[in-house]
Amino acid sequence: MSKREQTEGADDYLPLSQTVFRILLVLGDGQMHGYGVMQALATKTGGREKILPGTLYASIARMTEDGLLEEIDPGAADASGGPKRRYYRRTELGTAVARAESERMRALVELAQAEKILPESGR
Repeated sequence: MSKREQTEGADDYLPLSQTVFRILLVLGDGQMHGYGVMQALATKTGGREKILPGTLYASIARMTEDGLLEEIDPGAADASGGPKRRYYRRTELGTAVARAESERMRALVELAQAEKILPESGR
């Protein structure tokens, strides 16, 4: 399957739930376990955005099934000493879907600016 075939259906996933969009954004180009996703979101948003564990893990399961995330073997990176953690990363489709949702949201922000609901950037 070509890269184009893997990502051309990105618009079919829109609009994303807030939880799915947050997970895709926080993962970036890296890999993380579920608890790390929760911590990273809280840190990157100054505590304004949170995902509860039940919602997080149910979303990760659906996202993996839908091909937006893939579970990976962390190798030696997981030296927590506790039970083995499951690590995830965004797939090419997940990246394309996050990009499409970002563009959709940008259009909404531009509309809000045009309607004087939100000040334009840089003001």
